[in-house]
Amino acid sequence: MKDKLHPFHLAIPVSNIKESIFFYKEILGLKQGRSSNQWADFNFFGHQLVCHVSSVIEEQVSNPVDGEEVPVPHFGVVLSIEEFEEFLSKIDGKDIDFIIKPTIRFKGEIGEQRTMFFRDPSGNAIEVKAFKDIKNLFRS
Repeated sequence: MKDKLHPFHLAIPVSNIKESIFFYKEILGLKQGRSSNQWADFNFFGHQLVCHVSSVIEEQVSNPVDGEEVPVPHFGVVLSIEEFEEFLSKIDGKDIDFIIKPTIRFKGEIGEQRTMFFRDPSGNAIEVKAFKDIKNLFRS
């Protein structure tokens, strides 16, 4: 398989579609695509994220990673350092429920990265990160 990047499709449960549309569109600044009164899709950094109304929202647990409690499950995106800083500037001052505030993880190690975790209004955990050296994305 070649290393060509293909957009992923991720469907997540949400408790309120209007609240979710506001969060993803107005707070995070994502472009909204198609929608109904039960679902809405968004351009999540070139990937298709779909919010589906559900009465069941997964229970969140966490795992320790580099001194922080990382929520499981979570999803996210890997940006360049510049894109990470631009995104952080865009959401600065908005109503974001940070689980882990913007920080540097694995400082001085192969996997050094900027990272932040936050929740959407339905409790879905999202990570946005940027590696100091993107070549280390899959390096151990």
